[in-house]
Order: sequence, then C-alpha cells, then structure tokens
Amino acid sequence: MKIANVETYLLSDKLEESFFFSQWTYAERRICVVKVTTACGIVGWGEGYGPADVLEAGIEFLQPLLIGKNPLEQESIWFDLYRKSLDFARRGILVASISAIDLALWDIKGKHFGQPVSVLLGGRHRERVTPYATGLYFSEGEGLANRLALEAVNYVKQGFKAIKMKVGLTIERDLENVRAVRAAIGDKVKLMVDANHAYSLREATELARKIEQYDIGWFEEPVSPEFYHHYTSLRQKTTIPISGGECEYLRYGHHQLLKNESVDILQVDICSAGGLTEAKRIAALASTYGVEIIPHTWGTGIAFHAALHFIANLEPVPGRLYNPEFYIEYDRTSNGIRERLTCPSIEMEDGCINVPKAPGLGIEVNEDALAFYAGKNQNGLKVG
Repeated sequence: MKIANVETYLLSDKLEESFFFSQWTYAERRICVVKVTTACGIVGWGEGYGPADVLEAGIEFLQPLLIGKNPLEQESIWFDLYRKSLDFARRGILVASISAIDLALWDIKGKHFGQPVSVLLGGRHRERVTPYATGLYFSEGEGLANRLALEAVNYVKQGFKAIKMKVGLTIERDLENVRAVRAAIGDKVKLMVDANHAYSLREATELARKIEQYDIGWFEEPVSPEFYHHYTSLRQKTTIPISGGECEYLRYGHHQLLKNESVDILQVDICSAGGLTEAKRIAALASTYGVEIIPHTWGTGIAFHAALHFIANLEPVPGRLYNPEFYIEYDRTSNGIRERLTCPSIEMEDGCINVPKAPGLGIEVNEDALAFYAGKNQNGLKVG
C-alpha cells in the first residue's frame, strides 16, 4: 500500500441566478477536489473548503510528502503535512489543503478494509442524521421577506424539520425577514439564523433580543471570529444559543472558542479545520467542555458524506437514555456540482438521512460529471 498519484480538479459551475449574503455574492460555484490513487489501484476522494485555486496550490505544495507513503498511516502523514506548513500557515488555506488530502486517505483506508469510515473512526452511535436546510439567501428586488417565506415553506414540504436563514442586511430588515419566515413555517419547524459575522456586538445584541420571540435554534457567527470575548459577552445577553467555528482551524483555534466559553454549539468544518483526523481530536476537546458539535458543511457530496460519518461517531450525552437529534447542514442553494458529482444521490427519508454503509466515504465520483465541471475550468490539473 503506497500512494502512487495525487490529482487535483478545479470544478466550476456558473449560476443562472446569483445570490448573496452579508459578505459576498455568489455567481459561480468553484470547488477543488483531490483524487489520491494507490499503487494497487485504490482511489480516495477528498475536498477542501476555501478558494479553489489556492487550495490546489496548497495540495501541490504538500504533494511531495505523499508519494510513496502508506495511506493507512494517515495520522503520521497528517503530522508531516502539518509540520511542513507550521511556520507560515498555522491557520487558513494550507490547513484546508491538508483537510482535503486527509479525507481522501480515510476514503482509501475504508475501501482497503471494506469498512465505512464511521466504523474506522471508532464506531457509530447512530445510523440516521437529521439534515437542516441551509438556504434563504438574499436576492435583489422587492418583496424579499415574502420570497424567503415561500422558499422556507418549500423546504418544509420537502420534509425538512429545520431551516437556517441568512441575516446581516440591517437589523430592521432581518427582523422583517425572520418574522415572515417564522409565520410561514409555523412553530413546529426549527429555525436558525446566520449573520456570517456581519455585526458588531451592540448590533448583534439588539438583533438577538428582537428575534428571541421567534424561537431561534441558534445565532450563527453573529460577530467577527477575531473577537472571542464578544461571543462570550453575547451569550450572556441573549437566550438564543450562539454558534461558530467555521472560521477556526485545527484543535488550537477551536480551543480558543471553548476555553473562552464563546459558543454553545461548535461548528467545525471538516474540510478546512484539518480533515477527519483533526476533527475527531476537536470533538474530544469539545466533549471535555460539554459543548455540542454541529459541523459546518458546504460543497459536494464528498464533504457531505465525510460529515455524515463524523456525526455518526460523535458521542451522545453520557447517562441519557434518549438523546436529541444530531443535525447535519444540507446546503440547498444552486449547485450542479453537488447534485451530479457523487453517487448514490443524497436521499432524505422521514426527515433523516442514513449514514452510508458502503466502504470508505460510501460514495463514488461520477467521472463524466468530473470531466464536465473540470472542463468548464479548462481541465483538471494533475499534480503528481
């Protein structure tokens, strides 16, 4: 078992209609995936979260450390990659590049042993996970609150038990939108809000207090991820649970959130924080603080299935017979790459999604779709 080849693919899909949130506008979905092949022909797939072109450069930088290594020794490989990047990338894109490689190695390991990744992580505590629909982004034109309400109702009709919407326009407009969505979906569906760190502490406090009456499941990234003490302060000023963590990297960054008591819910992104190898360490760290984990998930079926396996392995609350539902983020914005790249397709049944039982991540990549979306970007680029 030796790594023989590493290939990256820059995938691109222009959107028919752009959408935006408090930070940026999306007119194109652009994703970097990595394919790692062993000398005996086993293929593993991984994905990073971040600027795709920079991710590819990061993987290319790390690639010489992979060729000839035994992919089953993913922890020692992980440490070599981390040590290579430590002096100049303790946070950010190189960690996301490590994450993509790490997912591919776990996929290979599962296929080699004929076991799903969740079993190799230590076992499953659950076979089904509850998805929440991420959508309700902003779009131009009059009547935004009504459009968001109609979109939310559509998610409920699809069987979703929970929905997350964007905030971060202004306090007044956010309040109008939240009010409309809650009225449209009723009080049985969980509703969360995500500001993408749009607000100051004062503004976030004002908004939180005004929307408390709408039974908000959590307020995600209300303020800048740089201000841990603002998160801590906001938790003391509102009854809404505060969540964050998608902008943190490695166990060290997440430890800052935990030791400062900044969040009620930790949202580690497996595809940027260090892969499954590091996410499992972060989960152990969070459990010592009694903090719940609901991963941030964005991208293709590769990222989604990695999160499914991770959540299946998360320890339940000790000493409790009936545990609450464990949630996974399910992005519902326009993304042809997500819908076509991997198979089998993601299916929801009775408001839940089954954890894959097939070896590895439990998915295969549609090579035709890979070529199509890489072709839009003038071909996938081979780096090893």
